Amino acid sequence: MNLFVTGLMDDMDDVDLKEMFELYGEVKSAKVVLDKMTRKSRCFGFVEMTSSEDAIATIKLLNGVKMGRKIMSVQEATAQTNSNSRR
Repeated sequence: MNLFVTGLMDDMDDVDLKEMFELYGEVKSAKVVLDKMTRKSRCFGFVEMTSSEDAIATIKLLNGVKMGRKIMSVQEATAQTNSNSRR
């Protein structure tokens, strides 16, 4: 199950994100989204967990948790469609 995570610390990287979520289950991948120009964290990312049950439990545990001065949001990632239709 893919998770969308916001409210990450500015200095968090892919390894940090993966290690944090591995406390709650097996993580297939973790990616912090970086700004294209500065290459610094945009404070959100995606985590893919192998077990849906672990992912759901992790959402319940981490959603709304305060990290430093930020409040983390963890939810199931939804597919985004590209609506570049021209009229």
